[in-house]
Parts: sequence; structure tokens; C-alpha cells
Amino acid sequence: MTDIEIARSANKLDIKEIAKKLNISSDNLILYGNDKAKIKATNNALNGKIILVTAINPTPYGEGKTTVSIGLGDALNKLGKNVCITLRQPSMGPVFGMKGGATGGGYSQVVPMEDINLHFTGDIHAISEANNLLASAIDNHIYNGNSLDIKKVVFKRCLDVNDRALRNIDLGSRRDSFCITAASEVMAILCLAEDLADLERRLSNIVIGYNSKNEFVYAKDLNIEKALTVILKDAFYPNLVQTLENTPVIIHGGPFANIAHGCNSIKATKLAKSLSDYVITEAGFGADLGAEKFIDIKCRNKDIKPDCIVLVATIKALKYNDITKNNNIENGLSNLEAHINNLKKTNSNIIVCLNKYSDDNISDITLVENFCRKRQILFTLSTAYTDGGSGAIDLANKVLDILKNENDFKYYYDINDSIIDKIEKLSKNVYNAKDVVYTEEVKQKIDYLEKNNLTNLPICVAKTQYSLSDDKNKLGYPNNHTMHINDIRLYNGAGFITVFMGDIIDMPGLPKKPNYEKIGIDINNNIYGIN
Repeated sequence: MTDIEIARSANKLDIKEIAKKLNISSDNLILYGNDKAKIKATNNALNGKIILVTAINPTPYGEGKTTVSIGLGDALNKLGKNVCITLRQPSMGPVFGMKGGATGGGYSQVVPMEDINLHFTGDIHAISEANNLLASAIDNHIYNGNSLDIKKVVFKRCLDVNDRALRNIDLGSRRDSFCITAASEVMAILCLAEDLADLERRLSNIVIGYNSKNEFVYAKDLNIEKALTVILKDAFYPNLVQTLENTPVIIHGGPFANIAHGCNSIKATKLAKSLSDYVITEAGFGADLGAEKFIDIKCRNKDIKPDCIVLVATIKALKYNDITKNNNIENGLSNLEAHINNLKKTNSNIIVCLNKYSDDNISDITLVENFCRKRQILFTLSTAYTDGGSGAIDLANKVLDILKNENDFKYYYDINDSIIDKIEKLSKNVYNAKDVVYTEEVKQKIDYLEKNNLTNLPICVAKTQYSLSDDKNKLGYPNNHTMHINDIRLYNGAGFITVFMGDIIDMPGLPKKPNYEKIGIDINNNIYGIN
């Protein structure tokens, strides 16, 4: 059966029954039918252990972090543990583009998968509407006299689709561009805000442009932050769904990890920590992007840090990372080594999990296992795709065992480092670069931020996910390369600085054969083609 057929045949419990597993009363739910709800409950004591799932650099088709995350949650549930999985909502850009759905696969899925992959409870639409109301208000203000003296607008419109035509648009008075909603500052703000008051504060602090004195102009100068908060009021509540095996799952937020910070919301993670003993969460793409941002952006919040990290790999991805292009797994193991080395700098509790495909060769698996053993890293297999939670029992037991150890947690850089120092520490210590070069415009932007005392913010790197470097073709464990800093943007409301490396852009395009060609609805009103 296809993923969607498996999901459709699931024996789902009423969402109120799933809520009871987390001791959430019906009064704290906003129901969206019988299989999904928003959670109004507030945090209690934050006692749950956080298990972060990340991966090596992926192939263009993904390597199964979500499948492993869900399988691990189902396995812990089978072992009688009080567990909650916290994930991001998929963007419809990739759903209709190259990747397809992003709710796991096979017998390790979150349901209702069609709803989650499409409109779900409307959160991403609300984020787009709030973002675009602010963009409209900026141009309306300029049209009606421009009393704020806005000379340069830096806030973009957004849309939750891949559309390369929107990378360059003519607004009449200026050239501009859209970003995809997953890369917008409003998405980041929703994911990083603690509560509605903090959400409003962050929205008010968005820098929308500069005046003729080259001073910041903020969203609050338009008196719009309260209206934006109203649009996002319900979107701020996390969403409750379930796995095929009825394990509770909280889905909230959907920032990309290659051009945004790639983690589900702080609100959802803290809620899960207060409702369960074990919280499984995922950071997007490779550990050089998603895990680094989880650690350096999300974990700057005092109540969040990983108690262990599961590093997912596949035989397919390891062979893809063979720089000789001969599909030699021994050469491709260098990419696994790179991510192990990086994670050791920030965490001591690390497990490598090989997401097993049915046609994987036992000799290849043995090579990976021996590679990890020599480096004193725990190794396990997951067959959750075909076996559900039963296929991740060994992973679950290894997680429970390693959680008995204290985790030697560290950040990759000090928050008070200069902007240049942070960029260079990431470039040299995480991306293994020998040098970093900056355009003259980037240098000027950095000088401006430093003069305005905005150096003590974390860095959000936007770069290709396929390589440790900023060149998607440099596979394996590249060295002696240069990181090219082509743009830098202040996301003042979100509270970080985005640094664009290489030719990365914030509005993806559709591939030559988009996934939307496979998607449709049959005579029984069933959607097909989302996998």
C-alpha cells in the first residue's frame, strides 16, 4: 500500500482520547473534527526529557528523520513510557513540488496525513495573512503621506507555494520579492514566542525599513502589532494529532531549516515537556543546519536543551556522499564522521540510527556499525517504516539507556561574540571551511548592526542542505573550501540575524516534474498522490 492508503486505513482514536493520554481535559481543546484539535492548556512543570532527531546531509529526497522520530515515539509508547512527539507542519511548497508529504512514511506516520500536509488547522495561512497585512500597511502608509519617512522597505510579502516568478516583482515604486511563508520572519516569531504577550512584542519589533536618516522603522510605528496578534491568536495554539499507533503528536510551526531556523515552536516543545516524560522532536535537514540552529537559536531559551541526540543516516545517503560518484559507502562515511564530530562539540549523548531500507546490503550495514563502534558511538537500526514502533524498539532502549547519563551540553559560540566571530566559528568549526569571504554590501550591513548594538543575537545560516559547504556539489566531508557570505538580514522580531551563504534563496521554485502532477481526488472523494 502507498503511504496515503496506509494512513487512510489507520484505526484512529477520537482526539479527546489522545488528549487524555497527556492529561489534557476537553475544556482545553478546540476541536477540528474528531481527529485533530488545538490545545489551549498552559505549561506546568517542565520535567520531560528532550530527544532531538537530526541527520547527515540528505539526498534530494529526504532520509527519514520524521519516520524515525515517529517510530521512536511509538516504540517508547509500546514500552509503556509517557511520550509526546513534537513536529513541524509541512509547507505546501514542497508538498506540491519535489518532496511530497512530510508526515513520516509507511507504518510510521502521523494522521490525518492529508490534512496535515495541506491546510490542516489554517496556521500557515494565518501566518501568511498576518505577514501580508503588515506588507500592505507599509505601502499604504507610504501612499498616504509617509509620515514615518520610510525610504527603504526591507519587509517582504510571503506565500506558501514554490514560485520562482515571485523572486523579482515590480511594485511600481520599487522592485521587491516574495519569500515562502516557511522562511518568513512572522513564521519564526510564532515559533519562538513564549506567549501571546511575547508574540505581540516580537511582532512590534520587526524592522520594516529605514528612514532618510538610515534609522530603523519598526512595525510598531504603524500601530499594527495588536491586529497582527489577533490574526495569529488561534494559530498560536499548538495542534494535537496522533500516530498510526495512537501516540500523541503535537505539530506546530513549519520553518525550513535551510533558509530558516528549522524547529517546531517553543510553545509546543515546552507544552510537551510539561505533559510527558519523553519529548521527541526533530530539526530539519542535516545536523549542520537543523541541529545547529536548534542548539544555538532555540536552546538559548533557558528551559530547552536536548538530553540526547539521534543522528539518522541511510545507506543511500552515505553512498550519495561518495565524492568519487561510485556509490562507495566507505567514502561516503566521511559525511557521517563530519556530523558526529560536530555534534560531539555540543553534546555527549549521541546515537547513530540507520534508517533501514528493504534492499540495504548487510555488509554495508556492518561497515556503518563498525565505523560507529570504533568511535565509541552507539549504533542501532530502525525498520519503523515497515514495522512501525516495533521496528524502533532497540533505538528506544538505547535512548532510555543513554538518558541515564548527564549530557555535556554546549553552544557552538558565545552569544556575545561579534557577528563576524559567530559566522567564522560556524564556518570553520561546523562547515569545516578554511576561509570566509564577504561582499562589500554585507560588510556595510554588519558595521551598521554593530553600530546599533545588535551583535548579541544568534546567527541563522541560510545555505544548501546537501553539503556542509555552501556548494551543493561538495559532498562528503569537504575541506579547504571558502564560505561565501552574500547577504545578511536582521530579523529583529524573531531575535536573530540571517546570513545567506552561497546561492541560497528564500523563494524556492518548482522542479521540472512537480509532485502536483501525481496529486488528485477520486470518485470516492479520497485524495491520492501525497506520499
